[in-house]
Amino acid sequence: MRRRAFVAGAVTSAVAWPLCASAQSQTLPLIGFLGAASPEGYEGFVGGLRQGLKETGFVDGDNVSIVFHWAKGQYDRLPELAADLVARRVSVIVATGG
Repeated sequence: MRRRAFVAGAVTSAVAWPLCASAQSQTLPLIGFLGAASPEGYEGFVGGLRQGLKETGFVDGDNVSIVFHWAKGQYDRLPELAADLVARRVSVIVATGG
């Protein structure tokens, strides 16, 4: 549980600054999420991310949007998925890894 809290706190800190800077624009700021695996098994991580964002005033679909890209174990797809997030001009990319 400590790890989840740490991850949520670290991600929230990294995400909050650019989101605050773009909060005055008319479109919702975007957070890009890049996962090497499948969504299954990462529910806790994603839940911790959403909870950490909520604790700092950011709610997915309300004042921020999260774009999820999952490679589903096909690691050769990661550059393509990352490039798509960059093309979407996300404020920050959150990536899973080990």
